[in-house]
Amino acid sequence: MIVGLASPRPASSLDDGLERVDRLLSEASAQGAQIVCFPEAYLPGLRGQDFEVCPFDVAEQERALQAVAQSARTHGVAVIMGMERFTDAGRQIAAYVIDARGTVLGCQTKNQLDPSEDPFYVPGDTRRLFTIDGVRFGVCICHEGWRYPETVRWAAVRGASIVFHPQLTGGETQGASPAEWGAADSPYYEKAMMMRSRENTIYFASVNYALRFPDSATSLIAPSGECQAYLPYGQEGVLVQAIDPAQATGLLATRYAPDRYQEAAPA
Repeated sequence: MIVGLASPRPASSLDDGLERVDRLLSEASAQGAQIVCFPEAYLPGLRGQDFEVCPFDVAEQERALQAVAQSARTHGVAVIMGMERFTDAGRQIAAYVIDARGTVLGCQTKNQLDPSEDPFYVPGDTRRLFTIDGVRFGVCICHEGWRYPETVRWAAVRGASIVFHPQLTGGETQGASPAEWGAADSPYYEKAMMMRSRENTIYFASVNYALRFPDSATSLIAPSGECQAYLPYGQEGVLVQAIDPAQATGLLATRYAPDRYQEAAPA
């Protein structure tokens, strides 16, 4: 399978965001991508950050979803679209999965929120897998992949070859970009990407915004835990790479033995 990891600049408006989505899908499709993943809550943008988020209500959510589905059909590529999702309980962070015909297959919600997100969002409570062109995959969103590794293992033990990780790390107004991928003095995020892959023996695809001061690069990690490729820090674009599902054996994930974690009586 050929995957695309799309890193757009934050959207100044919903129409601006949709234009960037369509353009990056066109670029990815021209390079043979079969599925393209966008960052966390890209439409309309993740709340609580140091940039403005454009207005977004239920009607705009539906308009955005239909527009992305049309772009998927036009370019013949499946999409994992980071968006907000409105529910009776409140606003959620979600990743919608749309196939190359423009059919919405469902969504994965963010179920483990960062404490800073509590004022803006409510968590989801279910996990699911998806299949595109015979490749099974899961989605975990930002904080989940950094601090809740069980969200990745959940997918790996159920046969996922790759877990996509829409995220946002860094900011627009202050900070410093890492000088080297995975450097010891850089934030821990890229090391965590390596571990999510290595500890499960699957691919891990982490997708960041093209921020002015990113804390991590949009990166594809091989099942060995090595970085296969990444986009230059802060550069808007799409990373297109081939993966080999046969290499994603899930070996270490399938050796997980929960029956060995029975709690013994206190001594």
